Order: sequence, then structure tokens, then C-alpha cells
Amino acid sequence: MIYPIVKYGNPVLEKPAAPVTVFDEALKKLVEDMFASMYAAHGVGLAAPQIGISKRLAVIDITFKEDPDAKLVLANPEILHTEGRHSQPEGCLSIPEFREPVTRARKVTIRAQDVNGKWFEKTGEDLLARAFLHETDHLNGKLYISHISALKRDLMKRKIRKLMKAGEW
Repeated sequence: MIYPIVKYGNPVLEKPAAPVTVFDEALKKLVEDMFASMYAAHGVGLAAPQIGISKRLAVIDITFKEDPDAKLVLANPEILHTEGRHSQPEGCLSIPEFREPVTRARKVTIRAQDVNGKWFEKTGEDLLARAFLHETDHLNGKLYISHISALKRDLMKRKIRKLMKAGEW
């Protein structure tokens, strides 16, 4: 099943998600659906709150289907270590059509559970590091726009409000 992506303005995006506590067939199906929804939306990462489900669950595939081994499932992820800095334009499936430069760590190590509940650690650099931070932010109720200047954020919010009024959001 392909879920519609929840857009900015929906309260589920701005509250911390609940931990994943049950690792069963229903979770595996949700993970499959999340990958399908992410690919359908042309994304490289998707957090459960972005489909309206307040769970600490995210999927990432920075190769966008090119390498099946690159598919990652992160349940209850925690950032363990960050290193370096770099700035790059960043977007979000929940804030379509907008991109802004965001400075984030260049290298990130996370600890998370897989779809079976087994804990693992993984270190990512560049785009994967950015995806780890971006999706973990979603699970903490934060959007990437919290990392840009207040002026740029306010301009973006104003444009979104106009789109909402026009029924285009």
C-alpha cells in the first residue's frame, strides 16, 4: 500500500513519535509500505510520522532502488556520534517544492533496531549521514526548517500559508 505523504502543517510532524515496541508481521508490512511510499514520492528517506503514524520508525535508501543491500530500516534510532560539518541543499517529502542549504554533520554513527528488533550500529557519511539526521529529527518532531535562519523559515511558512489558502497544499 502506498500511503499519502503528510504535509507540513499536520501536527503529527511536530511531536515526538512513540517507540516501536512490537516487532511482528504488521511492522514488516508497514516497513514494506513505507519503502513503496518513499519510492513513489521519489525520496531517499521516510519517517513514519510522514505517513501519519507516530512511531519511531524510518526507512532509508540513498541509492533509490539501485542497491537492494542499501535499504535500511531504523526503529528507535539514536545518534551516537557526529563528526565534521558540511552544508548542502536539503528538501523534505513533507515540504514539497522547497529546498534550503542546511549545515549538518558529515559523518554520523547511529544505533537502531532492525525490523526484527535486533540492535545494530551504522556509520554513514555525506548523504547517508544527512539522511540519518533528517529522519531522526522527524522522529523527534523536528523538521529540517528548524536548521535554517528564522528569516528564511518565516518566508517559507508564509508561502505555504498562501498555498494552503489557495487550496494547493
